[in-house]
Amino acid sequence: MNTYLLGIDVGTSACKVALHRADGTVVEQAAGEYSVFYPHRGWAEQNPKDWWQALCVASKTVIEKSGLQPGEIAGLGVAGQSWSAVAVDGGGNVLCNTPIWTDTRARRECDEIIGRVPEETLFALCGNPVQPSYTLPKILWYKNERPEVYEKSQSILQSNSYIVYMLTGRITQDISQGYGLCCFDVRKGQLDLPTAKALGIRPELLPELLPCHRVVGAVTHSAAKATGIAEGTPVVAGGLDAACGALGAGVIDPGQTQEQGGQAGGMSLCINRYAAAPRLIMGAHVVPERWLIQGGTTGGGGVLKWLKETICPELTFGQMDELAAQEPAGSDGVVFLPYMAGERSPIWNPNASGVFFGLNYAKTRGHLIRAAMEGVGFSLRHNLDVAQEAGAHAHSLQSVGGSANSRLWTQIKADITGHAIYVSVSDTATTLGAAILAGVGTGVYENFVNARTKTVKITRMHEPNTQVKPIYDTRYAQYRELYARLKPIMTSDVQ
Repeated sequence: MNTYLLGIDVGTSACKVALHRADGTVVEQAAGEYSVFYPHRGWAEQNPKDWWQALCVASKTVIEKSGLQPGEIAGLGVAGQSWSAVAVDGGGNVLCNTPIWTDTRARRECDEIIGRVPEETLFALCGNPVQPSYTLPKILWYKNERPEVYEKSQSILQSNSYIVYMLTGRITQDISQGYGLCCFDVRKGQLDLPTAKALGIRPELLPELLPCHRVVGAVTHSAAKATGIAEGTPVVAGGLDAACGALGAGVIDPGQTQEQGGQAGGMSLCINRYAAAPRLIMGAHVVPERWLIQGGTTGGGGVLKWLKETICPELTFGQMDELAAQEPAGSDGVVFLPYMAGERSPIWNPNASGVFFGLNYAKTRGHLIRAAMEGVGFSLRHNLDVAQEAGAHAHSLQSVGGSANSRLWTQIKADITGHAIYVSVSDTATTLGAAILAGVGTGVYENFVNARTKTVKITRMHEPNTQVKPIYDTRYAQYRELYARLKPIMTSDVQ
């Protein structure tokens, strides 16, 4: 008899649900889309109830198409986008839309935080700088700007913990999402409640942090009716989408690095010792006794999606690949800064803007597409360089996300970074990581090494092309200099 595990991924544009066999293969998958709202400059928010409705539709579709009896699913895990601040009252009702990871409205609250507790003290505790996109500044924003929401709030949840609550009725938060709270002791994996109080929030708003593979509850009767998942199915705490994607790609050993090719870009470098870097993100891995040095960027697969919607609406992504492949490495001098929603690491500038440089009448859509791909590759290299400066060295890259389906884009990233890139699963790495957490938590797998052995299969490898290295070294230097020169304009009030 086969054993099945359900993985859920609460992404930025859609909630993906995939039913996996114990060997990692996908039986069925479906997704439900929803909107991001941009009511003001610097704001980006979603309605968590939209996540739930999308999950209900997608999970019913998956279970019906699979032909399985719901009771054959051994457990489920939920991965989620980072840095939400889902305010719920005592009845679990959502009180307002939640700011998501690209939202930077809480800039003044960052100044307030640093005024209460010195930034160096917070960095020593949680291994991360204070940023407006993180969760705790958003909580303070509620307190300052939406006091009625703050006062009614019983708990502040992350995207995956909100879905876990809707499935089980249990208020939880996983350890891999703790670093966005600023009062998280990353070495101990615990919240520092006195620091939370010193920062001006009610500590009781923050749920206890739990291991990502811990079974926290079971699917309730009402959730079973809404989702089609059997009542009583075990649910684990789940984790950060990037960390689950890293697990789904087999990244559990020091030096292994996930290359993220979803809506956002970046990397997650696995380490087995504390090594924080001020310009990067430091968090607990979903795997115990492991951490991730992360480089999170706003420009990833979303850059190509934007190009398709605005400049190439009649083309498929495959046809865009073909156009880009016709242009040489370096795009004949076109350089792209992929800062399409401000930028996170390593520049941390919410006012950073996307830029095409080097255009003239001879340039084509192919140049723009290839330059966009290369710009995302340069942002990956920038994060890897900063990690190396901090003493964290990438040995190999494991590529995940929809962008990994593009052989051209994956090869470009290998050529730019100088690292071999391995591809196992691409679109389903994150749901697989969530499913693995459920499998370890319910005993389907003996441990995480056993789970990786059974589920992760490398399908192709991209070796760097040393012949184009001088070209990309030159363009990368231009990429870095372009931002340095444009930064004063980007951060002015002229935009």
